[in-house]
Amino acid sequence: MPRKAFKYRLYPNKEQEQTLFWTLTRCRELYNAALTERRDAYNFHVRQHPNYYDKATRQQLTKELTVNYPEQKGTLPQIKAELREEYQDIHSQVLQDVLLRLERAFQNFFRRVREGAGEPGYPRFKGRNRYDSFTYPQGGFSVDVHEKRATLTLSKIGTIKVKLHRKLESKMKTCTVKHEAGQWYVVFSCEVAQPEPLPALDSEVGIDLGITHFAALSDGTFIESPRYFRQAEKKLAKRHQALSRKKRGSHRRDKARQLVAKAHRKIKNQRRDFHQKHSTQLVKQYQTIVFEELEIQNLTKHAKPKQDEQGTYLPNGASAKGGLTKSILDAGWGQFQQMCVAKAACAGHTVLKVNPRYTSQVCSQCGTVRKKSLEERWHSCECGCSLDRDTNAALVRRFGAYQISPTGR
Repeated sequence: MPRKAFKYRLYPNKEQEQTLFWTLTRCRELYNAALTERRDAYNFHVRQHPNYYDKATRQQLTKELTVNYPEQKGTLPQIKAELREEYQDIHSQVLQDVLLRLERAFQNFFRRVREGAGEPGYPRFKGRNRYDSFTYPQGGFSVDVHEKRATLTLSKIGTIKVKLHRKLESKMKTCTVKHEAGQWYVVFSCEVAQPEPLPALDSEVGIDLGITHFAALSDGTFIESPRYFRQAEKKLAKRHQALSRKKRGSHRRDKARQLVAKAHRKIKNQRRDFHQKHSTQLVKQYQTIVFEELEIQNLTKHAKPKQDEQGTYLPNGASAKGGLTKSILDAGWGQFQQMCVAKAACAGHTVLKVNPRYTSQVCSQCGTVRKKSLEERWHSCECGCSLDRDTNAALVRRFGAYQISPTGR
């Protein structure tokens, strides 16, 4: 059965909040200690082997001599009884999930090594502000709904007020407690039945995601970009300046850091709400939605600076599009496309992604390639086609889900 996540706001009192922070700290310590054990076991048993530089031998030694998840999980009872008695005040499955989280981090690391794409990223130690959640993977939690309020009961922590702004569906499988910029949340993962598909529609739309407009639809309409980050940029700048003036390690610096985090949280929530509303509207209105297959990481990649012998910076060949990085990330194209894909799958509708090659240059009426610079926002062709550049690109994606050659054939 498919899984669905439900996120709700928690309202702990001061004593409960202290317990939640204490639990987070203990989980982070266990994560870092387990990572240290794995690193030291690899350095001692594998790196010092005489045949370390032989790839096949190194892989075999890694499987046989390093510490793995079952071994670390098996030593937890002994650690709780002899070394860290305070772990007895934490639910056993929460501690096991910490070790499982580390196991998944290593699995992803080895997967990236096998793929050989970029830096694989070895699992890193978690600082105080980089470990913000713990999970009950099977049991130890329950939700009680009363007439006007609901409570969440967590094993070894207590009963916390929770705001159920929407109804929980089906049975809860996991419960994750998370701290985000001064607020506590609970995320339930539930197994839900496959929803009933929406009635089939005889409509399709091509969409061009952009900067001037957030989206241009092939029917000639536009979705304007709210630019939430741009609107809050002055407030963020002031808060960052205040943060930079505070002494490191002081309480005032911590308060200033929380103000910066709250500003970013508001921007994130505004952007997510905007994406939710418009993705729902598109899925309800169209049977087929066609996007371009975006490579956002490439679009927002910065060119490396070049310096001469005197330290003067030289031209590095960066294109003008490099100046649009902030606007591209502010729009959140990737999140919007993911929401459309997920909602269309539930509704029985279709989302297609086509190769963006030449789709902004080709004419939607005759198929001729007419190259335009980024400053040129209007498409005019000898065949008589004259319309907005983004609308033309959306039409090409709707009717031309095919490869287009540089000659327009």
